[in-house]
Amino acid sequence: MANDASTVFDLVILGGGSGGYAAALRGAQLGLDVALIEKDKVGGTCLHRGCIPTKALLHAGEIADQARESEQFGVKASFEGIDVAGVHKYKDEVISGLYKGLQGLIASRKVTYIAGEGRLSSPTSVDVNGQRIQGRHVLLATGSVPKSLPGLEIDGNRIISSDHALVLDRVPKSAIVLGGGVIGVEFASAWKSFGTDVTVIEGLKHLVPVEDENSSKLLERAFRKRGIKFNLGTFFQKAEYTADGVKVILADGKEFEAEVLLVAVGRGPVSQGLGYEEAGVAMDRGYVLVDEYMRTNVPTISAVGDLVPTLQLAHVGFAEGILVAERLAGLKVVPIDYDGVPRVTYCHPEVASVGITEAKAKEIYGADKVVALKYNLAGNGKSKILKTAGEIKLVQVKDGAVVGVHMVGDRMGEQVGEAQLVYNWEALPSEVAQLIHAHPTQNEALGEAHLALAGKPLHSHD
Repeated sequence: MANDASTVFDLVILGGGSGGYAAALRGAQLGLDVALIEKDKVGGTCLHRGCIPTKALLHAGEIADQARESEQFGVKASFEGIDVAGVHKYKDEVISGLYKGLQGLIASRKVTYIAGEGRLSSPTSVDVNGQRIQGRHVLLATGSVPKSLPGLEIDGNRIISSDHALVLDRVPKSAIVLGGGVIGVEFASAWKSFGTDVTVIEGLKHLVPVEDENSSKLLERAFRKRGIKFNLGTFFQKAEYTADGVKVILADGKEFEAEVLLVAVGRGPVSQGLGYEEAGVAMDRGYVLVDEYMRTNVPTISAVGDLVPTLQLAHVGFAEGILVAERLAGLKVVPIDYDGVPRVTYCHPEVASVGITEAKAKEIYGADKVVALKYNLAGNGKSKILKTAGEIKLVQVKDGAVVGVHMVGDRMGEQVGEAQLVYNWEALPSEVAQLIHAHPTQNEALGEAHLALAGKPLHSHD
C-alpha cells in the first residue's frame, strides 16, 4: 500500500516514538488510515534508550543496595558485586518484551508501518525509501537526542552520553555527571548503587532545579548521606583527557577527575535536514512551534513530543499524540495543562511532583495568599517499615484548592497518581481529608498531609 502512489493516507506520521505511535494507535482506532514511518525501532527513546532501560538499571541498583543493607531488616545476605552482563540481559529482556508487544499493537490496529528514514517533502507528503507517502495531514514526531556543550565532544568512551551509559560494559570506578537534572541524578543514583564514586556538577543552585526548592534540598541531603558528591552553582568551562580518565574544569577554576564523564545537560530536538523549514514550518532553536492543539503554522502539519518545546516526558508525548489523532478524527479535544502533568525523577530517593512550586504560586497569587504544609514521612508507618525518609509538601491557595504536590522518598512515583487527581480536579484539602486511605501504605501519607492542611492532623503535630 505504501508504495502505491495513488494512496493518500488520512495521517502520515514521521517518527515512531511515544508521541508518534500514540497518535498512530489512537488514529487507527478512530478509523483513520494511518502510515507510521520510523528509521530505527518503534518505541523511540523512551523504550529503547530512555525511560525503560534507565529504570531497569535503577531497580538493579536498588536490589544491590538491599543486599548490602539486608542485615538491618534481620536478613543475612552477602553482596558479591555487579554482573554487568547480567544487568544488561535483564534490562534488554524488559525492553524486548515491551517492544514485541508494541509491534503487535501496531499490526493489530492495521497501521501501515514503514521502516526507513523519512523526510518531509511537502506540507502533505514524506519521502522514505525512494517513495513519496502522501497524507491529508502530516504529524512530525522525530524526537530528541542527547545534547552536549560547545567545545565538549562526546567520544563514547571517556566522555559519554546517556545512550552510551546504558550499554557500558563495566561499572566505572569513578564518574563525573555533568548536569543535575533528571537524567543526571538518575544515573548518579544508579552508579552509586553499583559502587561507583560519583560527583554531580550542576551550574544552577540546586539539583533537579525545576522542582520545588524544598524537594531539591531534601534530595541533596539524601545524596550526601549516600556519599554522592555534588558541586552546585558554578558552570562547566572545559574537559581534558588525563592519563586514564577525564578532568573537568569549572568556571571558578575548580577541578574534578574521574574515569568517565557523563554529559547529561538535556536533550535537543531532531529536526535538522528533515525538510521542515523548506515546507514553511515555523521553528525556534530547532524546536517546531505549535499552538495548544499541537498545530504548526502550516494547516496540514502538526508536531508532538520532544520535537516541540513542551515537557520532555514520554507520557506528555502520549497525550499530545492522542490529542492530535482525536482532533483530526473530529472529536472535541481539550488543550493539555502542562502544570497538571505528573513528573517523577526515579533516583533513590524518588522525587515526584504535580502542579506548581511554592515560589511559582506566590508569584501568581501573591505571597500572602499561599499556604504550604510539609508532612514528614517519619510519621508514616509503611515508610518506617521501608526505612525511607522524605516529605510530602502541599501548596494551597489560601482557603482554596491545592495547586502543588511535591514528594520526596522511596516509591513516591507510585503516589503521584492521586496527587495529579488532587491538582487536576482542583480539590480542597477538606475534600481529600474526608477520603479514607488504606493503612499502612505510603499513599496514606498523602491523606495525612491533607488532614493536616484541613486543620485536623492525625499522625502529625499541629
